[in-house]
Amino acid sequence: MCCKCENTKNLFPLLDETLNKYSHKSGLITVLQKAQDIYGYLSNEILLYISSKMNIKPAKVLGVATFYTQFRLKPVGKNLILLCQGTACHVNGSSNIEETICEELSIKEGETTSDGLFTLNNVACLGCCSLSPVMMINEETYGTLTPDKAKNILKEIKQSTPKGETI
Repeated sequence: MCCKCENTKNLFPLLDETLNKYSHKSGLITVLQKAQDIYGYLSNEILLYISSKMNIKPAKVLGVATFYTQFRLKPVGKNLILLCQGTACHVNGSSNIEETICEELSIKEGETTSDGLFTLNNVACLGCCSLSPVMMINEETYGTLTPDKAKNILKEIKQSTPKGETI
């Protein structure tokens, strides 16, 4: 394998302890989870490094990283919006909420704002059907949304972010 990572001993030092602990092939998902926790997403360089250190073909590492929706291959904004598109949310107007968020932030689903503060991702279900339509922003859940309520939530987050602060 021709990988720059083989020649770079400590390219991702925060990940080395996890790699040593879970160096067996069945530990790949754990290593990918830890790498994403540390670095925020799984860059090509990180995937190649993991491949090299675990002696797993790069295609297999990428295959696992792209199969599971929990893994991100691009950086996300400081505030990750997960908008539920499950049946209950859909019936109760999640498409209107999505339209409002996209308009308010000038992004489309899957995109990050230019200042790095928000990323919008649609998800199949958040398991909060009784609160539909619902979204999560980082660890906070917001339910019984209306377009105005969603807009106000985004404005509050923007206002509480210190000027000039980005990711």
